[in-house]
Amino acid sequence: MTTDAMPVRISSGRVFARACAAEWTRLWTVKATWWFLAVAASIMVGLGAVAGLDAGSDPTPSPNASAWAAAHFTVLPAQFAFLALVLSAVTSDYATGGIIPTLQWTPRRTILFLARTGVAVGTATVAGTVLALGSAVAAFVAARSALSLPLGEGIHGLATIAFVLAAGTALAAGLGFLLRNTAGGLVSVFLLILLLPLILPQFGYAWLTTVADLLPGSRAVFLLNGEPTDRGFTNTSSVIVMLAWAIGMAVLGWLRLIRDDANH
Repeated sequence: MTTDAMPVRISSGRVFARACAAEWTRLWTVKATWWFLAVAASIMVGLGAVAGLDAGSDPTPSPNASAWAAAHFTVLPAQFAFLALVLSAVTSDYATGGIIPTLQWTPRRTILFLARTGVAVGTATVAGTVLALGSAVAAFVAARSALSLPLGEGIHGLATIAFVLAAGTALAAGLGFLLRNTAGGLVSVFLLILLLPLILPQFGYAWLTTVADLLPGSRAVFLLNGEPTDRGFTNTSSVIVMLAWAIGMAVLGWLRLIRDDANH
């Protein structure tokens, strides 16, 4: 006598943990990840040390100068390495066709989306925050007592940097799932974060300046450096704008993943 085997349904939590482990392994076995992190480290720690040397050589140093300013300044150019890291992690499977076996391994697409986004964004955010700390320490050491390193300011500054990186890389992950193309994602991120916020106000039209004010790049610069000071930005409004972009783009990317064929 035979009995039919009952199908075993694995819990969503177990599938998610397995998917996260796979994404973690996949992320760290790709050379591009190490290259992006090496570039970011070179920019942040190197520029931090340069800023410290410059402050140390100033004949009239400011008594309130803080080394944490170096962390805020250096994360602006370095963020593109983290954005590229996340975009590459999301879109590389589409370029190679690996998305098909990936979905066979994890057919629950929402879980795959959460695992891939969470691992990539979390890694980039933690790495960027640690390197921001390294940048401030490098500036402090190179300045030879010309800069201070207050703990309270550092906690607030690192939290701000972590938020900016998390929001920016979540936006990049959403774009990756939406566009499914590394080059297109990089161009789009470059426009939203750097180019359009700089160019649009230069045309002199109020509505273009308003559009620029609603872009994530403008708000990231304000949160990190407090600029521009003449357009009515606040910390709260900037956080809301960046969250709206990150969540909105992530939702669009998730919708395309669950609705469209993976190989189109």
